[in-house]
Amino acid sequence: MVTGTTNIQGNLYIIPTPIGNLEDITLRALRILKEVDLIAAEDTRHSKKLLNHYGIGTHLTSYYREKEAEKSNYLLQLITEGKNIALISDAGTPGISDPGAILVKNAHLQGITVIPLPGASAVTTAMSASGYTGDGFLFIGFPPSKKGQRQKLLTSLANSQYPVVFYESPRRIEALLEEALEVYGDRQAFWAREITKSFEDLEANSLSGLLEKAKADPNRGEFVLVIYPGQKDEVQGETIEELICWYRDNSELSLKDVSNKLAADLGISKSVVYQQALSLWNNA
Repeated sequence: MVTGTTNIQGNLYIIPTPIGNLEDITLRALRILKEVDLIAAEDTRHSKKLLNHYGIGTHLTSYYREKEAEKSNYLLQLITEGKNIALISDAGTPGISDPGAILVKNAHLQGITVIPLPGASAVTTAMSASGYTGDGFLFIGFPPSKKGQRQKLLTSLANSQYPVVFYESPRRIEALLEEALEVYGDRQAFWAREITKSFEDLEANSLSGLLEKAKADPNRGEFVLVIYPGQKDEVQGETIEELICWYRDNSELSLKDVSNKLAADLGISKSVVYQQALSLWNNA
C-alpha cells in the first residue's frame, strides 16, 4: 500500500501506461494510481481516458517536456511534504523518449525514494517481435527532425555492431528510410507500427522494401524501426599505407578515427599514423 503523511517524505512512482491497448497495464500500476495523492501526466487530457476507463479519480497535474525543470521543483516539494506522486507519460514508460528523466534525476539528488514499475515499452515490445537472435541492441529513440543532423547521426552509427533502434513519426518515416538507405545501403531492417492497436503492422524487409511500403500505404501512428548491422568486410593490407587506404575506401571512419584505431592496433604513435593518413587522405 502507498503510504505517506505530512511528517514523512513521500515517494515518486514511475508508472508505465499502455502503448495502445488499454488492457496492457499491470494490476499493481492500477492500484498505485488509485492510492497516490497526485498523478503527474504528460498530457492530462490524454491520460484521463485511461483513468476514466478504470474508474480512477486521483487528481492530475500536467508534466510536459517544455516545463520539466520548473514543474519538477514543485512536485519534489510536494513529495518532501509527504505526498506520494505517480509519474506517467502518454504511452509507455516515462523517461524513455518521454518526459520524466529530469524529475527522476532531481529526486535522486534530493534523496527521495524512486519506485519504478515494469510495464509497457514500445522498444522492448518491438524487439521481442523482430526475431533478432543477437545479444544486444542500440536504442536511439527519435532521431533529429532536421535532415542534416539526422544524416550526421546515421553516419555516426554506420559501424555499430548492434541493431540500431529508432522511434519515428508517420510524417518523417519516409525521410528516415531514404536517408538510412543512402548512408547504409540496402540493409535488412524491421518495423513495428501501431503496436498493440487495431492496425498493428510488423514487417521484416530490406530498407528499400520498407521504403516502398511506406510510400504506398497510409502511415498511421508511430514507428519502431530496427536497422541491422551491415556485413563487415575483412580488413586487407600488410603495410600501414595499405591499411589506411583500405579504411579510407571501405569504411565510414574519419581520418582521425582511422589513425587512432591503427595506432592502437599496431602499438605505434598516433601522430606518426596521422601524418601518413593525412597525406594519403588528401591524395585520394
